[in-house]
Amino acid sequence: MPVNGFGWEVRKQRPSSDEIAESQKQYHYHAIECFGVNRCMFESNFPVEKVSVSYPVLWNAFKKIALNFSETEKHELFYGTAKRIYGLSTET
Repeated sequence: MPVNGFGWEVRKQRPSSDEIAESQKQYHYHAIECFGVNRCMFESNFPVEKVSVSYPVLWNAFKKIALNFSETEKHELFYGTAKRIYGLSTET
């Protein structure tokens, strides 16, 4: 998003997932360190963010940021926390 100050929305070529991960990982790591995986989740601000990045590229950046977390931690960051906080059900 333009408000984040990276300037990706004015570039001719959108950022890669590697570039996004590298520029933002310290913020994610800090939040996870402060609050733990049980209180953090990966999310996006789509469709607002599409002026700067595509959804697949952003999602891939999140996966790269989470690369060194355990499978249990990844489960919380990508699914478990959201399920719990938003009261989502896996039943249909």
